[in-house]
Amino acid sequence: MLEPNGRVIMVSGAGRGIGSAIAARLHREGYALSLAARDLPSLQAATEDWSQTGGGAVSCHRFDAFDAESQNEWVADCVAGHGRLDGLVNNAGVIEPFSLTEFDDRGLDAMWEVNVKTPARLASLVYPHLLAADHGRVVNIASMSGKRVRGGFEPGYAMTKHAVMALTHATRQQWWDDGIRATAICPSWVETDMIDGVDYGAEPVIQADDVAALVSTALALPDHVSVAELAINCRREDLY
Repeated sequence: MLEPNGRVIMVSGAGRGIGSAIAARLHREGYALSLAARDLPSLQAATEDWSQTGGGAVSCHRFDAFDAESQNEWVADCVAGHGRLDGLVNNAGVIEPFSLTEFDDRGLDAMWEVNVKTPARLASLVYPHLLAADHGRVVNIASMSGKRVRGGFEPGYAMTKHAVMALTHATRQQWWDDGIRATAICPSWVETDMIDGVDYGAEPVIQADDVAALVSTALALPDHVSVAELAINCRREDLY
């Protein structure tokens, strides 16, 4: 297992939900963190006491998936402030509901920008730093919607998450010989505000902390124990 101490991990969308849980767990485990969110003041407020609770150093940055320059600045500031970069967790994502019978270019374009183009852009930006780190890691928060399409639930979201799976495998293929490993984390229902108002049934759903635990595992595994995909179910599915 790779030790967290001294390793620097970037986490997008770290201000709430799954991203917040990932950041909190990695901080407790001793990683240095470069966290980014669109609402920078809220992110700073949520992490202001972390320096008193142990764990690695934490820096907070503005991040906007619709502003490529903010992404360039985040990567540059991370490396300038922490001195290195060992891993990227692409967590930020959105759902814009629409159906194929009532097609919505705006909604699909927004999801394509946030869910696909931004993770790909960030991966490209961090590549030289992950290469220098010797054991670089990319973890993409995908979804079970990237593995199957269930009923009529958000076809555009499923389309973009299938693309995230392709991005993850392309990363693994292209950068394997550079010592960089990529993993797609694919949860089904996770109890966050993203599913507020959605009727997902009465069964218990995945907690954000559960996803964070698997992100931690993916980051810590050695190069010869690389996991391509982690599908997380909260109920029986025909796919698994």
